Amino acid sequence: MAGCGDVDPKNARDLTASPAAWLLWYAPIAVIIAGSFWTAGRNWLWAGGFAVMGIGCVVNGSRCQRLHCYFTGPLFLAAAGYAIAAQFRLVSLRSGLFLLIVLGLACTFQCAEKPFGRYWKGV
Repeated sequence: MAGCGDVDPKNARDLTASPAAWLLWYAPIAVIIAGSFWTAGRNWLWAGGFAVMGIGCVVNGSRCQRLHCYFTGPLFLAAAGYAIAAQFRLVSLRSGLFLLIVLGLACTFQCAEKPFGRYWKGV
């Protein structure tokens, strides 16, 4: 554990600790939940919500090297692309399974910070 005077500069740049977290993650989560209940608009709501979260993770990963962002950013962007493809009937979307997989992987990546550390240490 860091001492009182030790401030990790990566933590100061982490968007998850700023008000931007509301726009980049919390509001999109609400949109994704709303899409779970509105079948007609589901794919568009999910595509938008996952895209915003994916972009937020990619930006946050580049700002502070948050470990899980390196995985969740591409995951959420892929989920947004899949939702768009499902809207145009290029792929089938089993909504329950889709959310289970995306959110299960996101939780797994988040949990990976426990053994490996919150921020990427580099080589």
